[in-house]
Order: sequence, then C-alpha cells, then structure tokens
Amino acid sequence: MTGFFRPIVAGAEWPARLIACVGAAIGIALTIVACAQVPPSIADLPIIVAPLGASAVLVFAVPASPLAQPWPVVGGNVVSTLVGVGAFHLIPDTTLAAGAAVGAAILAMSLLRCLHPPGGAAALTAVIGSQGIHAAGYAFAAAPVGINSIALVALGVAWHRLTRRSYPHRAPPPPAPIPAGIHLVDIDAALAEMHEGFDISREDLDALLSRAQIHAQARRQ
Repeated sequence: MTGFFRPIVAGAEWPARLIACVGAAIGIALTIVACAQVPPSIADLPIIVAPLGASAVLVFAVPASPLAQPWPVVGGNVVSTLVGVGAFHLIPDTTLAAGAAVGAAILAMSLLRCLHPPGGAAALTAVIGSQGIHAAGYAFAAAPVGINSIALVALGVAWHRLTRRSYPHRAPPPPAPIPAGIHLVDIDAALAEMHEGFDISREDLDALLSRAQIHAQARRQ
C-alpha cells in the first residue's frame, strides 16, 4: 500500500515536497496581495486567475521542468489568453470556441517555445469566463493574467534562491566523459526513436545519465 503513495516525479523527496508546499502557499498569497494593489479596469475582473494555481505547482514543485521556466509561465499564460480572447470573438458557438482556443493555444505556445499546461486553462477561461472577462477583451491578457504571471515568477525566483534551489533552472555540467559512454547525440537519437515528449531537458538527461554511468561503473568494480 505504501508504494501507492510514492511520488511520480523522479528524485522527489519529502523535504523538497514540503518546501514546495510552503513556497506555493506563500507564492499564491503574495501574488494576490501584490496584484490587489493594481485596481482592475473592470469591477468584475478577478484579482488572480485560476490557472495561476497550476502554474504555482510547476514553479514551486518542479522548478527544473522546461514547462516551469519564466518564459513558459509568463509567455504561455499571456499568449494563450490572447488566443482564447480571439477565439471567443471569432467563433460564435461557445463549444467550438472553447475547443479551438485550447488547441490553438497549444500550437501558439509550441511555436513560441513557451509551452505551459496552465496556458490551456487560461485560453479556456477567456472563452467561458464572466461578462467582465469578455468585456475586458485582449486587455485581460495583461491584467490580471500577465501581472499575475510576472508576480508569481518573481516570487518563485526569490523563494528558490532562499531555499538554495536552481530557478530559472540551469542544467548541471555533466562529469568527465566516460569512454564509450552516452553522449548528447545518443540521447537525441533515442528521443527521436521513441517519438515521445518528456518533461526534462536533454541537458539534464545528459547530466543524469552520465552520473548514473559513473555509479554503475563503480558498482561493478
């Protein structure tokens, strides 16, 4: 039964999970406090949008993820919101507009290298949101979505520096190469062969596999 509660994220240990929980709680609370100082242009607009909760999970719980880096968080949320607003105005049917908004948001984020899962929720919010959100139009992408995202990223940077974690993430340099070991070209070839996307950068994979090779070699000696 205990195996059921094992974390699915590789390398996740309880101290890091607890740090992520506290950081996300503080990050969301302070984002609300900071954004409350900027009065909304329309009374019905929220101070913070729901997709920021998902963004906080990525920024604080998996800060090494390519999907959690500052540009994906800010760019992904803002670009997706713009796409959602456009879909709402161009497609009269809400059902079709919702589907088109999320699909087009994925395409836009992929092209702009800012893929961020909460962006799909931001695009959907722009379509099915309140009358205030619809009245705000494209300005909704700037306030509150853009301001929320920038504030959360800034707080994420501060929190991870305080807790001595890398954010924005920089892949550690791989150790000295081992003869006949795994190299980046091998990783690229394996990724191309599997036809799958993984939530880890190729540089992090290189560093991880190189260290695993060293441990495996030491274990065989």
